[in-house]
Amino acid sequence: MNRTISTTVNGRKAVEENVEPRMLLVHFLRDRLGLTGTHVGCDTTNCGACTIRFNGQAIKSCTMLAVRSEGAEITTIEGLAENDKLHPIQQGFWEKHGLQCGYCTPGMIMSALQLLERYPEPSEAIVRRELEGNLCRCTGYQNIVEAVLWAGEQLKSQEGKV
Repeated sequence: MNRTISTTVNGRKAVEENVEPRMLLVHFLRDRLGLTGTHVGCDTTNCGACTIRFNGQAIKSCTMLAVRSEGAEITTIEGLAENDKLHPIQQGFWEKHGLQCGYCTPGMIMSALQLLERYPEPSEAIVRRELEGNLCRCTGYQNIVEAVLWAGEQLKSQEGKV
């Protein structure tokens, strides 16, 4: 029996959809809401391509049922930019060439957002440790690490600005 859920996605209040109880959150976001920046990689939470923010926490959406999002606040990669201005983490991946094929990039960025909230001035070792749950088969991670460190510097320099 289908169930109607109401959730906030990327700041849009009360997105209401009728979903099957077995529908995964990643498919709800991609197929129902058209938010295809959340990628389906492994379906086992190993790769991190499906990482989103769920009530302020980075989670992997490929094993969470959509019905569990009732009343939740969800942010996807599409919800980070404001007024066509990239979020500093998105800009960091651009500036430091932190992507190649781009498949892992949305999940990396969403994980990096939480990383920088927890560690505003991370070391390279912290960045590498915190991104262990996200796989990239193309870059060797060095540019990804540099992108996150660059974004941390940008966010730090923005502190105190109104």
